[in-house]
Amino acid sequence: MIESKVDQRLTGRRAEVLRLLRDTRRPMEITEIAERLDVHANTVRFHLETLVANGQVEHVTTDRGVPGRPARRYRPVRGMDPKGPRRYRALAEALVESLCATPDARNRAIEAGRSWGRGQASRTATTAEPSESIALLMRLLDELDFAPERPLTDPQNIGLRNCPFLELAAERREVVCSLHLGLMRGALETWNSPLTVDRLDAFVEPDLCSAHLASVEAS
Repeated sequence: MIESKVDQRLTGRRAEVLRLLRDTRRPMEITEIAERLDVHANTVRFHLETLVANGQVEHVTTDRGVPGRPARRYRPVRGMDPKGPRRYRALAEALVESLCATPDARNRAIEAGRSWGRGQASRTATTAEPSESIALLMRLLDELDFAPERPLTDPQNIGLRNCPFLELAAERREVVCSLHLGLMRGALETWNSPLTVDRLDAFVEPDLCSAHLASVEAS
């Protein structure tokens, strides 16, 4: 299944160019590649530019041993394809299922989220100001695609209009939502904020989750 998807993504001449470079096991010039594949040099050049941009091929300049410009040759980049298929949802599902199978899954998920939040927040300067820490949290949630908003009528809440793990949250709400709760708590702790998120109400509306802010002392 994986091989078929790779073939669909990299087909035709481009796949032939990359395969030839891998099979030859030495840098090749455009003219040589064109001759071996029986195509025009401009066609090879076009595909090489894309392969270089994708990080699958690199060019090296070597001395011909004769007057003139050094020859530019191409060789495949060793390593896994940086543009290859990914299965991050499958990984997330496996991790969530693993958490669900453990005792006290909710608290374990909160702690995992707290560690995630600390790592995310550590890139930003610390603060002890409530308004600044809320602004930082809003920015972090926005970067993670939660689409946060501050309701004018309820400043103690942060509304989340998008769930980047929606399908998993629908199936394993207790673990996934607890992970998000821990994320926010860990970030605020890292910023030395006097605020925390004491609870996360999931899907209070079909398109809204609500994170309730409280002082650390009151929580």
